[in-house]
Amino acid sequence: MQTLWTPKRRRGVEYLDEPGVDPRTIRRSMQDVALANSLFGGTRAVLAELNAALVTTGDSRLTMLDVGTGAGDIPEFARAAAERRGVDLQAFAVEASEPLASAACSRGLPTACADARNLPLRDRSVDIVICSQLLHHFERDEGMLLLREMDRVARRVVIIGDLRRSWLAAAGIWVASWILRFHPVSRHDGVVSVLRGFTAAELHELVACATGVVPVVRRRAGFRVSASWRPAGRLND
Repeated sequence: MQTLWTPKRRRGVEYLDEPGVDPRTIRRSMQDVALANSLFGGTRAVLAELNAALVTTGDSRLTMLDVGTGAGDIPEFARAAAERRGVDLQAFAVEASEPLASAACSRGLPTACADARNLPLRDRSVDIVICSQLLHHFERDEGMLLLREMDRVARRVVIIGDLRRSWLAAAGIWVASWILRFHPVSRHDGVVSVLRGFTAAELHELVACATGVVPVVRRRAGFRVSASWRPAGRLND
């Protein structure tokens, strides 16, 4: 979808997606990503969907998988949010980057180094599966594989948080990256990420096409978009 304010979705090249990146650069850039998530709505978008899921399930103990966890920042917020609701949320993660998987483990988050398109988990083995700022990294067919894998392993709900594509958002992250003293790699990749993002309609169509389930998709503050759904063929509660 292309409008005056919404450019055509672009691929570009994110430096952190390339092989051979210095692990120090990866860890430094992911600190910038975590800060951007915290300040500009990425974390809040996922937590809003998670809080709704916690209310719906009504359970006092749940498991949660974060797919593509980065340095493991969002699961920390998720566990705290669940605790405030009296829920013991047992979080763990998968991350394709070895340096980031190690960083997440160092924060006390059990993390396996694995491909999000081939999750090393049984069907319906996790209550809640989340994924933040990862889907836009993939071409359509690979993104559908990711969505199907999340749908496969989830027992109760799947939550996606991602970027909402906009010229204004791209300009905003560029300016903010200078003010916040982001690493040059973060500055470049941040703009490319926004231009790889989704409109609400695009995300809705992609999830529905991949899983056969109609998701609830919401536009979120900070040029974010979220989707949630109960997995296809889920086990009875």
